Amino acid sequence: MRSEHSLQAGSIVDVLERVLDKGVVIAGDIRINLADVELLTIKIRLIVASIDKAKEIGLDWWETDPHFSSRAPEPERKQVDGRDYLLDILDLERLI
Repeated sequence: MRSEHSLQAGSIVDVLERVLDKGVVIAGDIRINLADVELLTIKIRLIVASIDKAKEIGLDWWETDPHFSSRAPEPERKQVDGRDYLLDILDLERLI
């Protein structure tokens, strides 16, 4: 029984290693219509990959997002009518 459990754990680790090495993309759309009127569309895109694989295919958004990296640049600010406005939605989200 012990060898069967270790064999299953080994195969799970192998599958996980392969998924992270190669990457997996899951995509789908959900649409809700009523009488031929589109009420809601949800587009789902999920990528599961290692950080190295993600960088290899050009995904590195976490390096420039201030929520994930302290090295990310500060968002731009703009002066309008003498007031300082941040050109980012993050401050608006904090106000809500």
